[in-house]
Amino acid sequence: MSTPPRVRFLDRTTPPHIMTLVLLSGLAALSMNMFLPSLPSMTEWFDTDYRIMQLSVSLFLMMNAVLQLVLGPISDRYGRRPVMLTAVTVFLVATVGTMLATTVEVFLAFRMLQAVVVAGIVLSRAVVRDMVDEAQSASMIGYVTMGMAIVPMIAPVFGGLLDAWFGWQASFVVMLVCGLGILALAWADLGETAQRRHASVGDQLRGFPELLTARRFWGYCAAASFASGAFFAYLGGAPYVGSQVYGLSPAELGLYFGAPAVGYATGNYLSGRFSVRAGTNRMMLWGGLVNVAGQSMLFALHLAGLATAEVFFGFFIFVGLGNGLLLPSATAGMLSVRPHLAGTASGLGGAFMIGGGAALAALAGALLGPGSGPEPLLAIGLLTAIAALGAILYTMARARRVGA
Repeated sequence: MSTPPRVRFLDRTTPPHIMTLVLLSGLAALSMNMFLPSLPSMTEWFDTDYRIMQLSVSLFLMMNAVLQLVLGPISDRYGRRPVMLTAVTVFLVATVGTMLATTVEVFLAFRMLQAVVVAGIVLSRAVVRDMVDEAQSASMIGYVTMGMAIVPMIAPVFGGLLDAWFGWQASFVVMLVCGLGILALAWADLGETAQRRHASVGDQLRGFPELLTARRFWGYCAAASFASGAFFAYLGGAPYVGSQVYGLSPAELGLYFGAPAVGYATGNYLSGRFSVRAGTNRMMLWGGLVNVAGQSMLFALHLAGLATAEVFFGFFIFVGLGNGLLLPSATAGMLSVRPHLAGTASGLGGAFMIGGGAALAALAGALLGPGSGPEPLLAIGLLTAIAALGAILYTMARARRVGA
């Protein structure tokens, strides 16, 4: 009698399905932007200033950056599975806290705790690098991060509608329900992929200097950080521009807000299809050029007086497309510099990306005030796109010099 096939789910020793990784990264994206169309109404509900309410974006990103510094090394030491499951559980508790908050201070405290869900992004990338080599990981990361593209494309739309129908808390109810479902899926399907080590977490953290002295790591990290800067500034400033400059309702703002995710999903798909054939550096270059071209055209159209909501939000599709082409390859490069420190590299690189994004989101919120137009946000987007292209060219030139 033949041996029955092993049940795929509830097996803690086999790699997860790719859809599990997509959903885990998508949960992090959902928590980041679903409620953004509600920021103006939340400002009124908590009886505070928009600049204070906007901290729900910048503080969340700041905590993302801090947590990524430790989540990667901890997962290198104890494994991806237990760290992921713990993080999602803490996220669920924090989400309940945001729904029950009666003051803006309490809301912001639980909002910062929600940032632990960034484990879905950090550890999904590390799991991919555990499973495949650099070239294949760029392709697979492209598919995995489509969860971060599809969710932002639809989440603000539903967030705006939910705000109009039920109030701002409804978005956090959806986060809670989705989190519960994804926790159950991860428990059943997320097998361990990391090689267990006897080194302490402190020893893992001491891997930082090994990464920080590697110029290739810095090149990939700078390219990814600058490229994502425009998007994070968009998260911090676009709700104000849409509602106060263009007079969009929460539902309209939610519909327009997801425009960059259309480009990001397309870029991720193209990365999945062509990164193995084209190579990581070439995919990064294509993404950087698209980003600069899109931001330049948007700035030029604004200076020409063609400043409409459709132009503003529509041209941010190019930011998404460029980042969708660039970020999977840049991330794969970061994780491949020192493969034995993949989790640490994912966390450290992500911390630079998100930390810079938090600063830019806060800067965008600070520069956008009564009487201001979208100019500060446009300037930030163009400057970061140019800086990303410069980092890509530096990385490519260094690769040619060392023959890598």
